[in-house]
Amino acid sequence: MGVEYVSRVPRPPLDGLIDDLYYLEGAPPYARLTLPPAPSALLIVNLGAPFRIRAGTDLQTAEYADGCVVTMRTRALEFGYPLRTRSVGVHVKPWGLAPFLPMPAAELCDRPVTVEQVWGRPAIAELRDRLATAPGPHEMLTLLEEELMRRLSETAGLGLIRHTSSVLAATNGAAMIGDLSVAAGVSSTHLAKRFKELIGVTPKRLARTYRLTAAVFAIDPAAPIDWGDLASGAGYFDQAHFGHEFRAFTGLTPTRYLEARRRFLREHPGHTLDGWPLPAD
Repeated sequence: MGVEYVSRVPRPPLDGLIDDLYYLEGAPPYARLTLPPAPSALLIVNLGAPFRIRAGTDLQTAEYADGCVVTMRTRALEFGYPLRTRSVGVHVKPWGLAPFLPMPAAELCDRPVTVEQVWGRPAIAELRDRLATAPGPHEMLTLLEEELMRRLSETAGLGLIRHTSSVLAATNGAAMIGDLSVAAGVSSTHLAKRFKELIGVTPKRLARTYRLTAAVFAIDPAAPIDWGDLASGAGYFDQAHFGHEFRAFTGLTPTRYLEARRRFLREHPGHTLDGWPLPAD
C-alpha cells in the first residue's frame, strides 16, 4: 500500500507564513518516525485513526485524534502512526503559527497540543466534517486555506521577527544576533522576548537550528562523508562541536543518523516522506 501526497503553496498573504499545504493518505513507511528539530512549525488536521506523539523528554506518548499543533522544537518528536493514516496539514515557517495561536508560542515549545486546544472543539469538529466530505485532495487544501485565511489575525511584532528570521535563514544561521538587533533598532533583550512570544525560541536557538539543518541537508547519504569538511563548511568550530550539536538536536550521533537515512533509502527508495523524518524502530 503506497502513500498519496499532494501539496501546494498557499496564496498571499499566507505564503509569507506557510511553506505549503499538504494532503497525506496511505500506509506510513514505518510505524514510528522520528522528526528532529527543524526551522519550521506544523499544523495537522487528522482525518483518520488517531496517531501518537512522544515529545521532548516525555517518556510516554500522547494520542491525537483531531490533529496537532507543533511550534518550533528544541528536541526530536516521535510520531506513532496507525496502519493507514489520512490528514491535511501545513508546513509553517518558524514565525508562521503566531497569527493563529491564542497563546504565546513559547507555551507550546516541545509540547504539541491538539487542534481543539487551540481553536476549540466546535471549530475543529466542523472543519473536519467539511474536509471529510470534500470530493478530493485539492478541494480539501482549498478548504484548509480558507479556514486559515479566516483565522488570520494581526500580530504585533511579526514584521520584525519575520525579517530577522529571514536573514538567519538566508545566512544558514551565520548572521550575528547582535548585528540583527542593531539593524532592527531594538535591544537584544526585546528581540529575544519577541522571538519567544512569536516563534517559541530565542534568535540564537533559531540560528543554531538553521545551521544544523543546512549541514544535514548537505549530506549525500549515498556518498562517503568527510565529517570534518562538513563541519567546517557549516561554520562549526571543529568536528567535535558539530557532533555535540548533532546529538543535542537529534539524539543521534552523525554516523548513527547516516545509518538511519541509508536504511530509509534502502527500504523505501523514492518515498515521498524521505528527508528529515527517520525510522524510530
